[in-house]
Amino acid sequence: MRMERLSQDKIRIFLTFDDLTERGIQKEDMWREIPKVHELFSEMMDQAYNELGFDASGPLAVEVFAMPAQGMVVIVTRGKLERDAESAVEDEEEVYELEVTLEQSEAIIYRFKDIEDSIGAAKTLAGRLTDEGRMYRYQNQWVLVFDPAGLESSSYHALIAVLAEYGEATSITPAVLEEYGKLVIGSNAIRVLAEHFAN
Repeated sequence: MRMERLSQDKIRIFLTFDDLTERGIQKEDMWREIPKVHELFSEMMDQAYNELGFDASGPLAVEVFAMPAQGMVVIVTRGKLERDAESAVEDEEEVYELEVTLEQSEAIIYRFKDIEDSIGAAKTLAGRLTDEGRMYRYQNQWVLVFDPAGLESSSYHALIAVLAEYGEATSITPAVLEEYGKLVIGSNAIRVLAEHFAN
């Protein structure tokens, strides 16, 4: 479980599928109101407080993005708490007022610290598995994004294996990349990289 602060009232938590499996939670369970998911959320909020000083009391908006192969991204935004003296919570238990939004991103997204790593991945993939993809520059890293819709199951797993060899799965969503990243190669990123950086 990895987390980062996006702003004073917003954090992003990246859960791997191993994080979920260790707690006996299936990906589909994140959409259900069950005790295990509540326990996981409480654990995430405790860790967010300990690591980031993020106080999760009061109303929270929670967005959950499921991504293939990488895991899940949970974005928690703290709302303004309107409370007068009489309505103060006397109970010792922490109270979360949750408004949960769930989105599923099918995009395969990997980041590379160095342009050389993304070129290495492109040369391995080009002409074999895919010539597709988009490339972004985001927070001093190179990010490749793929739509797996046209991939067969074997190609899908092979693509992820190659990407994982050169880069690492990231919790960035396509929406964040479009808004805050810089689009470097809009289409056929693998072919463009492989052709332009041929030996």
